Amino acid sequence: MRGHGSRRALLAVAAALVALPGWARAEQAQAFINARILPVSGPAIERGVLVVENGRIAAVGEAGRVTVPAGAVTVDLAGKVVMPGLVDTHSHIGGGSGGDRSSPINPDVRLLDSFDARDPGLKRARAGGITTVNVMPGSGHLLSGQTSYLKLREGTTIDDLAITDASGRMLGGMKMANGTNSIRSSAPFPGTRSKSASLVREQFLKAQDYREKIRRAGDDAAKRPARDLAMEGLVEVLEGTRTVHFHTHRHEDILTAIRLGTEFGFTPVLHHVSEAWKVAREIAEAKTPASIIVLDSPGGKIEALDVSNENGAALEKAGALVGFHTDDYITDSRLFLRSAGMAVRNGMSPDRALYGMTMAGARMLGLESRIGSIEAGKDADFIVLSGDPLSVYTKVEQTWVEGKKVFDLANPEDRLYAVGGDGASRGGEVYLCEADTEVQ
Repeated sequence: MRGHGSRRALLAVAAALVALPGWARAEQAQAFINARILPVSGPAIERGVLVVENGRIAAVGEAGRVTVPAGAVTVDLAGKVVMPGLVDTHSHIGGGSGGDRSSPINPDVRLLDSFDARDPGLKRARAGGITTVNVMPGSGHLLSGQTSYLKLREGTTIDDLAITDASGRMLGGMKMANGTNSIRSSAPFPGTRSKSASLVREQFLKAQDYREKIRRAGDDAAKRPARDLAMEGLVEVLEGTRTVHFHTHRHEDILTAIRLGTEFGFTPVLHHVSEAWKVAREIAEAKTPASIIVLDSPGGKIEALDVSNENGAALEKAGALVGFHTDDYITDSRLFLRSAGMAVRNGMSPDRALYGMTMAGARMLGLESRIGSIEAGKDADFIVLSGDPLSVYTKVEQTWVEGKKVFDLANPEDRLYAVGGDGASRGGEVYLCEADTEVQ
C-alpha cells in the first residue's frame, strides 16, 4: 500500500509541475544538416550543421565538427540556404494605432493596447522570413506613442508575441516624427518645421524636470509629483531604456532629429531617411543608426522626392550602421528580402546588406544578444531559402521562430499567404482556392 501511495504522490507532483505556468519541459533536439549556412556573424558555412535545443541554437558549424545529440530529429537541407530570421525595424502589421488629433504629442499612448495578433499581416510577414518586428504607431504626430517589439511566434494575443526583459517587462521604443506628416495645417499641430522642434524640446524639458522631482523626493511618497504617464514614457527615453524611432525624410529634418538626440542625451534610430545620401557623413559622425526603406517604385510623396536607392551604399561608405524596414504595406512584408538585393544593385556590399536585414536591426532594437545571427546561445530564429538571398528568384521556404516552424511553403494554407489570394489579405476564413497550384 505504501508503494502505491508513494507512486500516486509522485504522479501528483509531476502533474502539478506540468501545470505550472512557464514550466520548462525539454524539447527534442533538432539537427539541420547539409545546408549552406550564412550566420551573418562570420563567413558562410558551405556544408553546415545547425543544432537547436529548447528554442535556442545549441551549435553551428561545418559537418564533422559539430556533435549532433543522440536522438535528435534530423532535417536534411541539402541545396538550401539557411540564414538568420529577418528583423523588420518598422512595421504596421496588426492594425495598431497611436495618438489622436487632440494633440501632436502622445508619448503615453501604447500600441500594445490596439494590436490585433490575429491580423493576416502577421502570416504575410512570416511568409517573408520576418521573425522579429518593431510595430509602430503612425507618423502623424511629433510623438505618436510607444512601439512594441514582437516575435512572430504562433499566438492569439500580443502577450504571446511580446519580447520581454528579465523582469517580464514588454520591450518597445518611442515613435517620433518630423516633416510634413506631423506638421499638418491646423491647431494644435505645429504648422512649421521650427515649431515642430520647439514643441518637442518643450516636452523633453518637462520630462527632465519631472525626473528631477522624482529624484529629489527619493523614498518620500508625499514629495513625489503626481503620476504623469506621458512624462514616464519620455523619462524612459532620457534614461536610455526606451529607444526613439524617428520618422524623418528630408536632409534638414534628419539633422534636426540628430540635434534633438544630442541635446537631450539619446541616440535615435532614424527611419526612412530618404535624403540620407545628402548627409551620410553627418549621420555616421553622430553614430546614429539609420533604418532605410528601398523602393522599387519611388514616388507618391513630395517629401521623398529626392529619395535614392543608393542610400544604403552612401551610409555604408560613410561608416554608419544601416538596417532595413518594410513600413508594411509600403513594402509588402513578403517581399522584404529583396530590399537587400536592390541595395546591393545600387552599390551596397552583399555582406553589409545581409547584415542590415538581420544583425543591424537587432542592434537597433537592443536585442543583439538574442537575435540577428546564427550563433550558439541565441534564439533559434532562422529561415530556409531556395537559393541565394540576394536573387530575385529565391523563395522563403520555411520560417522558424525559437525552434518552431511558423511558415512552410509546402503547406497549402501557408502558401496562400505567400503568393496571394483572397484569404491572404483579410481576416476570417482562409480560402484555399490556390492550394493545389504550383508557386510560380
